[in-house]
Amino acid sequence: MQKMTLNSLERTILAAIQHGLPLSRWPYQELSQRVGIPVGQLLETLGHWKAEGKIRRIGAIVNHFQLGQGAGAMVVWNVPEDEIDKIGALFASFPQVSHAYQRPSAPAWPFTLYTMVHASKPEDLMAVLEAMSNESRISDYRVLRTLRELKKVPPTYI
Repeated sequence: MQKMTLNSLERTILAAIQHGLPLSRWPYQELSQRVGIPVGQLLETLGHWKAEGKIRRIGAIVNHFQLGQGAGAMVVWNVPEDEIDKIGALFASFPQVSHAYQRPSAPAWPFTLYTMVHASKPEDLMAVLEAMSNESRISDYRVLRTLRELKKVPPTYI
């Protein structure tokens, strides 16, 4: 792994963003004020970091429990290989689905498509899963319910 070198301003920016964006209508404006630079310069720096591979993305870490979506579950689906893209796109179109991704199957674990589905109540979750199953015609799935959340914090770099 290549070590990333940062100048003083870049270290200040990284320190400011590593704990998340401000909860604001204009988070980059607030962030630029914290750092003490114009918002354009902040966005330019972040753009360079992305182009250089220093960062992949800046995104939200959502706590679904705090949003009243406490009945979430990882749902694994046994989807034929030639239908993964089509069914994955279908599942991703459901507003209750925050993640949909492919994983390799194994002899004792035939599931190839994983979705994270959120709902406020268990019965709402089951209704969404029934709709997903009906629309996709995939009936072989397992619901892996969240028992306890172990980590939901952004990484700290400096």
